[in-house]
Amino acid sequence: MEIMALLFGSLAVFLIIGVPIAFSVGLSLITTIAVWGEIPMMIVFQQTYQGLDSFTLLALPLFILAGDLMGRVGIVDDLLRVCEVLLGRVRGSLAHANILGSMFFAGISGSATADTAAIGGVLIPTMIKQGYDPEFSVAVTASSSVIGPIIPPSIGFVLYGSTMAVSVSALFFAGAVPGILLGIALMIPTAYLSHKRHYPKNTTSYKPSQIVRTIFHALPAIIMPVIILGGILGGIFTPTEAADIAVVYTLLIGLIYYRSLNGKIIMDYVANAMIACGAVLLIVGFSNSFGCLVAMTQIPQAVSELLMQITSSKYVFLLLVNLFLLAMGCVMETNAILLICAPILAPIAAIFGVDPVHFGVIFLLNIIIGLATPPFGMCLFIATGIAKNPLEKNMKAILPFCAVEIIVLFLVTYIPDICLTLPRVLGLL
Repeated sequence: MEIMALLFGSLAVFLIIGVPIAFSVGLSLITTIAVWGEIPMMIVFQQTYQGLDSFTLLALPLFILAGDLMGRVGIVDDLLRVCEVLLGRVRGSLAHANILGSMFFAGISGSATADTAAIGGVLIPTMIKQGYDPEFSVAVTASSSVIGPIIPPSIGFVLYGSTMAVSVSALFFAGAVPGILLGIALMIPTAYLSHKRHYPKNTTSYKPSQIVRTIFHALPAIIMPVIILGGILGGIFTPTEAADIAVVYTLLIGLIYYRSLNGKIIMDYVANAMIACGAVLLIVGFSNSFGCLVAMTQIPQAVSELLMQITSSKYVFLLLVNLFLLAMGCVMETNAILLICAPILAPIAAIFGVDPVHFGVIFLLNIIIGLATPPFGMCLFIATGIAKNPLEKNMKAILPFCAVEIIVLFLVTYIPDICLTLPRVLGLL
């Protein structure tokens, strides 16, 4: 227990004094090994390299690049027009289009922050201009953006699957139904508040020919998730190869169909993706060493014994995990939570009889809700910057949306078939 206190205590100290997350993890490892003295320091370098030596992780920069390029080529505008046409004259139609657009974009980017920037950059100013309250516009955008890492393809599931040796394909399809449930759940407070505050509705009548033409124009964007998921399911390519296909497909439609890409833009986005991925992979490498040290010091077993003294119920354990991860998601970066906490909690979940794929979905749902939750939700910050509205008002406005997301989380937690039925039907479990 002393080693556990030293490891996590030093990590907390480095984080509190402002050391970047990756270096905080690395320094806490070095400090613990130096004080403990029972294993060689070389293990940090060996395990860090092994953590990065993963074919699956190649998907990470490629999905980041594909998502960034998709946001640039003009796909977002087409998707939002489709959403607007499909919703017709529903009150608060622009807010509902925001949520539906996030669900469509989730199947393209797999990133919550990319969703917030792309969808929010277009819709938040438009919603405010049409009479929606700025804080409501921010709340809808930030809360719906968290659907991005759940509906496949998902950068979060790539990270979880590669680090915890769980099938990424199974995780992808396990996240589909919970992602759709999140979208439907967010439309409930949106509809209620839109009627209560008399937000505007679309007064344009669309002819069937206009609807067909709008959908046809957005077809390259709509069929991209079908290509990716159909290829994975059909055994044509792996999730990592699917990321390659996503990039190539995006380049082709950006250069030929939308004609909004050129060599300079592509190279700028490649550089941005490499920088973004480099920061994440540094955490991944050190976190593999962290997980190895955690296993060697038998921390999961110690925590498991402690939990067994508190409860032997799987359901109480899952409740404690949800409460812990929701609290962590409010104050800590999602990738860091995943890479530090998953190696500890996943083995304990297995002891309690929780399916590894089910636990992966629960884990990711918890931490991505934190992206929209005050006080440190990254999506909330991005949307606030776009709206230029006081953060305090936005924090209050987003609470009803966070509440319905937590309800979906508990449904998924205690009804495993919500996420496991589809992978089972597809033969992935």
